[in-house]
Amino acid sequence: MKLSADMQRVVREQRLGFVATVTPDGRPNLSPKGTTGLWDDERLFFADIASPGTVANLRANPHVEVNVVDPILRKGFRFKGTAIIYTSGEGYDRGLELLRKQGSTATRERVRSIVVIEVTEAGVLTSPAYDDGTTEQAISERWLGYYTELHRASRQLAR
Repeated sequence: MKLSADMQRVVREQRLGFVATVTPDGRPNLSPKGTTGLWDDERLFFADIASPGTVANLRANPHVEVNVVDPILRKGFRFKGTAIIYTSGEGYDRGLELLRKQGSTATRERVRSIVVIEVTEAGVLTSPAYDDGTTEQAISERWLGYYTELHRASRQLAR
């Protein structure tokens, strides 16, 4: 499935995807991946830097869902598909190159594998905060204020 321009924009801007897999005994596993990116206009990828559980789950069952959400706008997308894991070769090397292009400093020694997700379904994620007619600008201002204040408070505590 081809990813829309808006889907691609959100993935490029956010880079943090929450990857849902299932353990071999059927339990859910959700793990944030800060290296989430676009492989091309039909696939996503992430680097396995500290993801042994996620990768083991995908080896047993390649079905996966990735949610990428803008925390300020409270909007994003869910991507469902199947994963392929590259531990060497062209796929692995291309993944490292794409990571460098998106500004990652992860070295070959730290990246155990590159996981590429063939997206077969995608859907919009929108917060119920919009249900009452609240505008995107109002939601954005609310959450920018919240995170600004949170950051300010944490910096004061660190002193």
